[in-house]
Amino acid sequence: MTADPRTLHERLFTIDTHSDTPTASLMREGWDFAARHDHALDRSQIDLPRLREGGMDAMVFAVYVGQMARTPEAWRVVHERAVRCFERTRAVLAANARECALALTAEDGPRLKAEGKRAIYLSIENAYSIGHDAAHVAKFHALGVRMLGLTHMANNELADSSTDPRGAEWGGLSPFGREVVAECNRLGILLDASHASDAALRDLLEVSRAPVVLSHSGPRACADHPRNIGDDLLRELARKGGVLHINALPISLVDAPGNLRTQGCAEVLMRYTDTVPTPEALAAEDRDYDVACAAWPNPRVTLADFIRHIEHTVAVAGIDHVGIGCDLDGGGGALDGLRDVAEFPNITAALVARGWREPELVKLWGGNTLRVMRAVQEA
Repeated sequence: MTADPRTLHERLFTIDTHSDTPTASLMREGWDFAARHDHALDRSQIDLPRLREGGMDAMVFAVYVGQMARTPEAWRVVHERAVRCFERTRAVLAANARECALALTAEDGPRLKAEGKRAIYLSIENAYSIGHDAAHVAKFHALGVRMLGLTHMANNELADSSTDPRGAEWGGLSPFGREVVAECNRLGILLDASHASDAALRDLLEVSRAPVVLSHSGPRACADHPRNIGDDLLRELARKGGVLHINALPISLVDAPGNLRTQGCAEVLMRYTDTVPTPEALAAEDRDYDVACAAWPNPRVTLADFIRHIEHTVAVAGIDHVGIGCDLDGGGGALDGLRDVAEFPNITAALVARGWREPELVKLWGGNTLRVMRAVQEA
């Protein structure tokens, strides 16, 4: 193995399984994916130049729509908004076809790396945009979706969230959620339990015919946040062939007394539970989130905190069940040494300094994720 971590990082197949770039950046009027941006100026963390600098071969771009009312009118609005976001993302990839491309299978990622291109997989964060129509799963699959996250901060028609202040509604997966799981299994869509409650993850592990992942979460033993999972569930995830992808969201990396930032955001969410998610309502909600986040700033975290989550996961679940999912453009990465995707080689350098060897890094950075993708395709 080379002693140079940067050379090693470039040699690996690298994938991050969760970033909110479509919603956070690509939908901005005039925002150019091909240009290098500065996080300090426009808060973006991913673009093509920084993907090259960060040695990242593949990213999973998540389309997220904020959750408000759970009514037919609201479901229609958010579904249409999600479709527009997927269409915009595909158009951006097509416009930059010399440097990146849509990836649909596990094999596409390494193939595109060999061609000198970045592979972009598509996912849904929060199945709220499915509404209560299982046919929408196939529609999103046709648009290129290959991963589906059940929930976000609140319960929806599929499952309970880990952070809904009202508590459990379904006791795990709902009957409709089980129907959607079966449809995802049929189509080859990887199921993602980040943000879902412990009970929902247990149900998912029981009913899914294919392994599942948490695309951007962490071990609760390292930070007692409801979005993270306990060691027992982590072992069960591993036993079923799944992968925990480690999140770089500060509030989930270290213990923050009372999780006040999470509570503040939940209070904002509750203000809009009966609101149709029009552009005006979503803009108002975003402003309220900014106020809450300013009132309850992120705890101070370091790259060492992130590494601690990786190594705990390996100790509990094994090297075959850990990956990277930093949640960039969605609140993750706000720490020294991991401000944006250009700094991802710092992860490899830190692990090499701690004695990690190339076979272990191959699994962490992409091998485990590709294995699960293949298993989903085969199932």
